[in-house]
Amino acid sequence: MIVVAALAIGVLTVLVVGSWLVKRFRGPSSDRRESLESHREAQEREPPVAIGDERTVGVEEFTEHHSGERQAVTKVEGFVVFVEDVPSDIDVADVIEIKILSFNRGHTSATGTYLGRA
Repeated sequence: MIVVAALAIGVLTVLVVGSWLVKRFRGPSSDRRESLESHREAQEREPPVAIGDERTVGVEEFTEHHSGERQAVTKVEGFVVFVEDVPSDIDVADVIEIKILSFNRGHTSATGTYLGRA
């Protein structure tokens, strides 16, 4: 009885470790691979906005800044812009006016401020 239990635990361990090794050496999943490729492309291209630009954008989602502030996530030609000072009555899919304030270190995203509804 003990031998059978030990054998079952051994087989289970081999299966778990084996599946982990296969995943590890096959590389990232296709979704993760696409995300990494998009990130590399974003690092290589020039941003489609400049500091001081005012744009009309749609709110795609909301995120919480590390300061605890709610920010709108918007895109300009696929380029991500996090928008600060968004009123609480703004919802996903609302169209707003923003002004670009700064870029992140790698220029792969920007920060903007809310100017008003479009």
